[in-house]
Amino acid sequence: MHFDDAHEAGEARRAVREALGVALATSAYGISFGALAVASGLDVWQTCVLSLLMFTGGSQFAFVGIIGAGGLAAAPSAIASAALLGVRNIAYGIRMSPVIGPGFWRRAAAAHFTIDESTAVSLAQTSARARTLGFWVTGIGIYVGWNLSTLAGALLGDVLGDPRTYGLDAAAAAAFLALLWPRLRARQPIVVGIAAAVIATILTPVMMPGLPVIIAAAVAIFVGWTNWLGRKQATGSDRPDADDAEPDDVPEREGLP
Repeated sequence: MHFDDAHEAGEARRAVREALGVALATSAYGISFGALAVASGLDVWQTCVLSLLMFTGGSQFAFVGIIGAGGLAAAPSAIASAALLGVRNIAYGIRMSPVIGPGFWRRAAAAHFTIDESTAVSLAQTSARARTLGFWVTGIGIYVGWNLSTLAGALLGDVLGDPRTYGLDAAAAAAFLALLWPRLRARQPIVVGIAAAVIATILTPVMMPGLPVIIAAAVAIFVGWTNWLGRKQATGSDRPDADDAEPDDVPEREGLP
């Protein structure tokens, strides 16, 4: 029992470290959003409110990008694109529901922090406590950091030049990939990852923002639900090793990512 407690405490500390690292890398990219939003015609106040209330990076960039290209006349298209990109968070919410647990106010609060990074950090852990800590520390950490860096980017504006030259966009993607990589240990997740990436790459130039992500996610859900290329349920000596199995506290189908 003492060993189990120590192991769980170690996992919890690791989850917090991963969460803080991802929060730092992702928050830095908020500078790009702040500068881009101001350059697209929003003022500092509007930019900060958008980050405070919308808080989903991809949707925010899609919104200000379309507004910047088409002005207020493009607002309906900007809203539609942002909403389509945000649809993926519904799937995240369903997946994270067992981790968050019951309670209206807890779930209401968690909804605002259910983003790519908080979901990824949480699901990268193996114990219930580590998953919960990973979710909340990542979500709240990014929310605070993202809004502070958004304000900094909006205030500095042209002084920064093009924030992409600093590689901040690559930092967020690299942090996310670092979380994903350890999960690519079996044939099914590897195939799902490659298929989703190929589909998104092919469709992005020819479809409005948001749709390629939804279609790629649908492919992943279909493969997971049918357990295509996944292990069959096994018993006894055929059961997967403990390192590969999902924790008992988060019930799910074998094939779901």
